[in-house]
Amino acid sequence: MARPRVPASPFRYFKTSPEVIRLAVMMYVKYPLSLRNVEDLLHERGIDIAHETVRYWWNRFGPMFAADIRRQRASQMRGFRQWRWHLDEMVVKINGETHYLWRAVDHEGEILESFVTETRDKAAALTVMKKTMKRYGRPEVVTTDGLRSYRAAMTELGNTSKQEIGRWANNRVENSHLSFRRRERSMLRFRRMKTLQKFASVHANVHNHFNTERHLIDRQTYKQLRSTALAEWQSLMG
Repeated sequence: MARPRVPASPFRYFKTSPEVIRLAVMMYVKYPLSLRNVEDLLHERGIDIAHETVRYWWNRFGPMFAADIRRQRASQMRGFRQWRWHLDEMVVKINGETHYLWRAVDHEGEILESFVTETRDKAAALTVMKKTMKRYGRPEVVTTDGLRSYRAAMTELGNTSKQEIGRWANNRVENSHLSFRRRERSMLRFRRMKTLQKFASVHANVHNHFNTERHLIDRQTYKQLRSTALAEWQSLMG
């Protein structure tokens, strides 16, 4: 009987240890730091690398880490009832041109999907909803703002009765934009749509992984959750 094939390690061609690579990627994606900030912080810890190395690492391993996190969380969330989703779009400038970053967030602030488009119309809203429903199932309530594209998309999906529009009702997703806005400022905006889509997806999953909602729990519980999240991060792609 043939032995099951063990997948090759993605770190096998790198001289740097996986622990250092995970640390560099986490620092760059999780915190509002520039590439040179990460280089300086690692230098203080005795790790001498160039900022271009950090750029290469996050481009190479960031999507892998994010996919691993998303796969684990999506399988867990499918076992729970999808009660309420919040949908919203935010304006992002790419070389002076306006693009839109669509985000779907659940009732606990978990970022479900991030998708970049050049337009803000029915087709874009429909794409975001279909991608999110395919991965997580159908919610009971979808909260949106007054953009008519949401109404048109939900009419096509047959979810018009589930849509909810109200003043301050969509603050959950509005607040979730703040962490991405801080990263956008530190990166001095984006140059290409492809780069924006990649970083938005990676940042959303890393944010979900380390988001412990510390304002809702006591100090001891927060410390336990923080240690657990860090241990799980250090075991990614192991």
